[in-house]
Amino acid sequence: MKQFYRLFQAQKQNLLRVSLFCTLLLVVAACDSREELPSMIITLVVDGQQRAIAEDMPITVGEILRQEEILLGPLDEVNPPQFSQIADGMRITVARVSEESSCEEVEVPYQSRTIPNEALAPGETRLAQPGRGGTEQVCYRITIRDGVRGEPVLISRVPMSEPQEEIIYVGPSGELDPVPITGTLAYISSGNVWAMRNTSTSKRALTNTNDVDGRVLSLSDDGRSLIFTRQSNRNDANIFNQLWLLPDTTLTLDPIALMPENVLAADWVPGLENTVSYSTGEVTDVAPGWRANNDLFIMSIDPQSGTPLQVQPLVPPSSFGLYNWWGTNFQWSPDGTALAWVRADSIGLVDLNTGDFQTLLSYPVFETRQSWSWRATVSFSPDQSLILTTVHGAPIGNEPPQTSPAFHVAVTDVSGSFNANVAENTGIWSTPQYSPILTNQNGRQVGYMAYLRARDLSNSINQGAEYDLVVADRDGSNARVIFPAAGQQALNSNASITWSPDGAQIAFIYQGNLWLVDVASGASHQLTLDGNASQPIWTR
Repeated sequence: MKQFYRLFQAQKQNLLRVSLFCTLLLVVAACDSREELPSMIITLVVDGQQRAIAEDMPITVGEILRQEEILLGPLDEVNPPQFSQIADGMRITVARVSEESSCEEVEVPYQSRTIPNEALAPGETRLAQPGRGGTEQVCYRITIRDGVRGEPVLISRVPMSEPQEEIIYVGPSGELDPVPITGTLAYISSGNVWAMRNTSTSKRALTNTNDVDGRVLSLSDDGRSLIFTRQSNRNDANIFNQLWLLPDTTLTLDPIALMPENVLAADWVPGLENTVSYSTGEVTDVAPGWRANNDLFIMSIDPQSGTPLQVQPLVPPSSFGLYNWWGTNFQWSPDGTALAWVRADSIGLVDLNTGDFQTLLSYPVFETRQSWSWRATVSFSPDQSLILTTVHGAPIGNEPPQTSPAFHVAVTDVSGSFNANVAENTGIWSTPQYSPILTNQNGRQVGYMAYLRARDLSNSINQGAEYDLVVADRDGSNARVIFPAAGQQALNSNASITWSPDGAQIAFIYQGNLWLVDVASGASHQLTLDGNASQPIWTR
């Protein structure tokens, strides 16, 4: 019995061993097997060929390209993007992309401009300046995609030579009635200096180069000699203009280049023969394109050759004062014994012995917030005792003082003992001027002042603001509008009024033309037709 029990236990252990062995075999078999995934078919299009790729694993487009040893250039395009995971049926496209650039020199056509010229008969034309085409280098970028060239894309234009404008003078149509002219009346039109003497029908061009820049235009006391500035014709970016002389405006003479360059202002010195004063600046690369030196020189010249005989500095260069970048303006008294200066916030007199400045009037600076700075004009009375000017007034509301729209016509005496406003709220461009002394119908010597008065004070700052021409007695009383007539279009900031030498008339710019108005009668006459007149000056 014991022998049978031992045999049973031995067989039981053997069965357990067999069962355990089989279990282990099943586990090993299970661990060694892999889960079968369905295959994905991917289409790859590259270099003009198409191939099908079977892939079992969910990898990215970039990995497919690396497996297939597809090398990509820096501009090659892959669609879908390389980070995308592949999917069955996906189409992967590789576009070979390259770029090339090309440049060519092309012609720039010139523009043509017609300018009225009153020296010609109505309808007559004359070529003033031939047109000449310019050139520029034009560069393009061309994209080549799988061998196919795309449309050129412009990437740069570099001027090689500037075109020259064609200018054609044409005689203006229409006729103007002749008007008697006292003394010499000069003005600028289309970049040239013009003058008329004795009658308006005598007008003629004193220059023909179309490059008068308008910074300087000044007649000598006798009206025969004239100085002006022209744009520089030198190939030097540091020079913007030069001072020129016409020795005799009654003759047909070529202008003479004077020594001063980069001239911001110049004038004949009254009482001194063949002597001019001038102030200078220098070219900059920021607005307004120049910087004033705030200086003043006195130069005597040979009247025939323009050779400087003596040059003396009167006011040394300075950076003193608000908005000095735009410069200090100067104005001589009628007899040359006094010299006024004007800055952005004040006016005064220059000591002619020392060059020191004496302040007569101060006022809040006006902030234009643009690339220009306002300067008042000054006018001496005929006896040199008074100065007429414009002052910036106090705020009329809650605005800061520097933006107040209030501007008044004011007078001060040369000693600085008193000053007063003689006309309120006339506007920033009032430019008041004393008249010469004249004899009225009763044989009395009288004098007037003229100024521009804004029609709308709130809109008087703009260049196109509307103004009326007003004449008043020397103390500002009896003010009356003498131009334009009621209902007519107003003057603007470019009116540039100037008195006749006898004090009987005022010349000014109206709608681009030179006009004249008689102070006593108010009768007005148009003197030019070309629509390009500016800056009239009038002397005996």
